[in-house]
Amino acid sequence: MAFVDYYKTLGIGKTATEEEIKKAYRKLARKLHPDLNPNDAEANKKFQQINEANEVLSDPEKRKKYDAYGEHWQHAEQYEQASRSRPQPSSSSGRDEFTYSNGDEGDFSDFFESLFGGARGRGKSKQTKFRGNDFNASLQLNLSDAYTTHKQTFTINDKQIRITIPAGVANGQVIKLKGYGSSGMNGGPNGDLYITFVIEDDAKFKRVGDDLYSTAEIDLYTAVLGGDYTLDTFGGKIKLKVNPETQNGSTVRLKGKGFPIYKEEGKSGDLFVTWQVKIPTHLTEKQKELFRELSKS
Repeated sequence: MAFVDYYKTLGIGKTATEEEIKKAYRKLARKLHPDLNPNDAEANKKFQQINEANEVLSDPEKRKKYDAYGEHWQHAEQYEQASRSRPQPSSSSGRDEFTYSNGDEGDFSDFFESLFGGARGRGKSKQTKFRGNDFNASLQLNLSDAYTTHKQTFTINDKQIRITIPAGVANGQVIKLKGYGSSGMNGGPNGDLYITFVIEDDAKFKRVGDDLYSTAEIDLYTAVLGGDYTLDTFGGKIKLKVNPETQNGSTVRLKGKGFPIYKEEGKSGDLFVTWQVKIPTHLTEKQKELFRELSKS
């Protein structure tokens, strides 16, 4: 796998601060987000690349390993463990060098090649299997998408992946796709792909757990005399009964009409509807007089 310069990916220098990394990532994410570049495979690829770069550089421990070992950063612990069993490095040449038992010398890149069975390796019998790197990606959905089970296709590392998203997935929820990370080394297993769901707020419904909350506006006459109200929901239209003398701010609960419960087919939370009574405006003098008569009775 070709080496990817994460600093170059985000367009920053190696001395960038945490705030500069965050700022650079946000700027690129806004520009390359799939929602703004539909059907643009190249933008989608770059979006995944900046996510991967941010995942490493925004984490102080991962960044430290990346700065020290470059493309081999995820194997830093194996390198350090193996190097402890070898003679201590000599610094007389101005750089760390390792003396091997056969007399060869080289820097840690050479050591990785030997350890992972590269060009300087001494035979397949000594090659160590290493698991491939994990990939991390985010998938943005609107609330109506998360309401129904559906399929989506997206691209990770030039590979198209089609997944089924179960109804009821939550904001921030992470799922793992086993074996969809980078390839293993020397016959080792592939890494995994972790997908984090980002669910946008909805203008009409607020989701709290598996329950939904909404506000419905009714006129004063319906609130006083009662009537019917039709509410559009993700699952279709629902006809509600407005009781006479309904108070502004009162709430009705519709059991089982909320959000589907994740991987529990046929089960849903509740829907809470708060009535908002609209006071009439621009009344005629005759209408005002009627209200005055009502106020006296």
